[in-house]
Amino acid sequence: MRWLWNIYLPDLFDARRHVVSPMSGEGGRSHGRALASGFLTGLTHPASLFLSWSPPTGISSHMRKLVLFDIDGTLLWTDGAGRKAIRNALLAEMGTSGPIDGFRFDGKTDPQIVHELLSAASHPHAGSPAHVTAVCTRYIELLETELADGRRKIRVFDGVTRLLDKVESIDGVVLGLLTGNLERGAALKLRAAGIVPERFRVGAFGSDSAVRSELPAIAAQRAEYLMRRVPSGHDVVIVGDTPADMTCGQPVGARPIGVATGAYTVQELLDAGAYRAFEDLSDWERVIDAILA
Repeated sequence: MRWLWNIYLPDLFDARRHVVSPMSGEGGRSHGRALASGFLTGLTHPASLFLSWSPPTGISSHMRKLVLFDIDGTLLWTDGAGRKAIRNALLAEMGTSGPIDGFRFDGKTDPQIVHELLSAASHPHAGSPAHVTAVCTRYIELLETELADGRRKIRVFDGVTRLLDKVESIDGVVLGLLTGNLERGAALKLRAAGIVPERFRVGAFGSDSAVRSELPAIAAQRAEYLMRRVPSGHDVVIVGDTPADMTCGQPVGARPIGVATGAYTVQELLDAGAYRAFEDLSDWERVIDAILA
């Protein structure tokens, strides 16, 4: 079974901006992978809000590290904008938001969240790619409105701005994203928090796959045009705030680094497999030491 990005990527992206090797896989019959293969066509579009996918510059055979940051709970906090937008999108498109109160979003992809909430509500179309896509499309529209609400206290976590500046300046390091957000939603959140999306040269998103553990391989493939190889092992570093961030890179052997600015403690992140874990990202020198180790 070919994955989603192979189905729609040639039509929706300029080949100069995305270089992704075709991938196929065994065992693609699980429900999660079926969802990943059928969702979200059109939620990433040719004039993507991530304009970082530009003709390659500064390609170097010395690029040795791909550093991928999660967004929510790791870089920033949107003060409930995403949750409210998903709730209203589900109500508008499906007539129910399921048991959303108390439902954990962290560590999940956006289409996974929609599917799980509809399944928990026993909605007859919970497994329908067309219906989940409709919810995700409406969600993006509503998210933009929610993020523009001046009453929300959107903020970047301590140390993030300086850490991104430092990582971006290190020769041989490619700065990227790995997030369960839809690509367009990721860009909206970053811009609302004052972070320029274009600084991230590589990314993998919930609109690439509903299965988080498939995202690191996608990001690594997309880094090939910058690094002249597909990075793997400890040359891929994932920085995140959930146990899912700590484990999703296992298929490519990535090194996970935890930050306890979300719902999980340093110890919980270490227990989930973090190479190192920090209370926040303010001690950027120690974080960079862990990234480059």
